[in-house]
Amino acid sequence: MIFGVPFDGTSSYRRGSRLAPNSIRKAYDNLESFDPFYNINFPDLKICDLGDVTVGEDVQENVDTVETIVSIIKKDEKIPIMLGGEHSLTVGSVRNFRECTMVIIDAHSDFRDGYMGNPLNHACVTRRSLDILGKNRIVSIGTRSVSREEYESGRFNEVRFVFSSDVRKKGIDSIIDDLKSVVSDKIYFSIDMDGIDPAYAPGVGTPEPYGLKDTDVKRLINKFAKSTLGFDIVEMTPLYDNGNTSMLAAKLIQDFVGSRESNANIY
Repeated sequence: MIFGVPFDGTSSYRRGSRLAPNSIRKAYDNLESFDPFYNINFPDLKICDLGDVTVGEDVQENVDTVETIVSIIKKDEKIPIMLGGEHSLTVGSVRNFRECTMVIIDAHSDFRDGYMGNPLNHACVTRRSLDILGKNRIVSIGTRSVSREEYESGRFNEVRFVFSSDVRKKGIDSIIDDLKSVVSDKIYFSIDMDGIDPAYAPGVGTPEPYGLKDTDVKRLINKFAKSTLGFDIVEMTPLYDNGNTSMLAAKLIQDFVGSRESNANIY
């Protein structure tokens, strides 16, 4: 069950992710409806788009709204797919998945306890998720930007940060093997589009060079989708896009749905 949250009120560099939900939808409409990799005709699946949530200026209010919506979707035994918007919104969703391991794709550690006086700033999402889930329950893949404050916080090692340089050196399949003992059979999966290299995803709020390949993220989705109970894509900014980022975000959503529904051997 898909819903959009057009909010970017705490974004600290290039705002515009509030425009992403509809941009991703338009791109999705231009994907081929059949994918032989999954052997699925996507219009045959039961997928519902609830449209966009009405948001205000207060991040706390918007995070609480996300929490309520995801709670309703989860109680109906559906899989929520959130289109952000900025990454702070993920906190509201994670509150409903305390039984899960969290897998994050992100260039930034997002481990500040507060930023610009706000503990719900988009730069704090991993730290807030740690508060909810507890230590050794979060894996963040694609990291390549960490502040000294975060690194020396005393809690940095409570999250498994997998640096993008390690992914390039070892290969994504080797990284997945390394994570087998960390990732449980219940997952919340959050994709910050800046985790992907700007060569593939230029339209993001806070771009960072030397990122993951788009196929790395696809491989992770193929591996973990069937165990994923909640999913989001955030921090995509159409104002700085050439069309690639919207299309990639749409394709990753299709990959998530296809990976869950396919009976083919895709990993």
